[in-house]
Amino acid sequence: MSLTFYYAPMSTASITEAVLAELGTPCERMKLDLSAGDTRKPDFLKVNPNGRVPTIVHEGMPIWESSAITMYLGEVFGVDAKLYPAPGPKRGEAMKWIAWSNVMLAEAAGRLSASLPTNSEGAVQPNSLDWVDPDQRSASALEKAKADIAVCLKILDGGLEGKSFLLGEYSLADTHLQGFVGWISTMEVSLAPFPNVTGWLKRCSERPALAKLMAG
Repeated sequence: MSLTFYYAPMSTASITEAVLAELGTPCERMKLDLSAGDTRKPDFLKVNPNGRVPTIVHEGMPIWESSAITMYLGEVFGVDAKLYPAPGPKRGEAMKWIAWSNVMLAEAAGRLSASLPTNSEGAVQPNSLDWVDPDQRSASALEKAKADIAVCLKILDGGLEGKSFLLGEYSLADTHLQGFVGWISTMEVSLAPFPNVTGWLKRCSERPALAKLMAG
């Protein structure tokens, strides 16, 4: 098996890193520096023309977008590991949450991150593709992003009602979403109004693989 993982610290690649850790899947790790513009260099653009991480290459096939990577790794490695559902309604439920987190939750979180003061916790790194010049930021954009995140967190809180994890039992859907929610919690957003989310996030953090990553 040949699996290469392209990542950058303090980026959404941490989600793929957590998925790989849960699966215990060995890979070659390629560290990129966003501030140095590594993701825009010709060699990497041949792998991912979007110039973004995370990206994996499995058996010669480049796969990008963190949601696609999580679902792909789940299908290939996660079913036997009891971390991803077999094809059927439960698989659809997992895919629903994974895709939603990228389309809705991460989009709002990205706007908030780009609105935060440079070098504050959770903020976009300078020279990344999502960087917004300080003179182009606005307080209204920041507040709109917070409001949109709150709507998403309410949806997630409802989805966790009466359950320990999104599908009942822990799965890679939880691994994926906890990365985004953990990122949001470092910014100017309180999770206190969403008790199901805070309880779930704590349970996720107690997973041995995730606890080891956080400690490292």
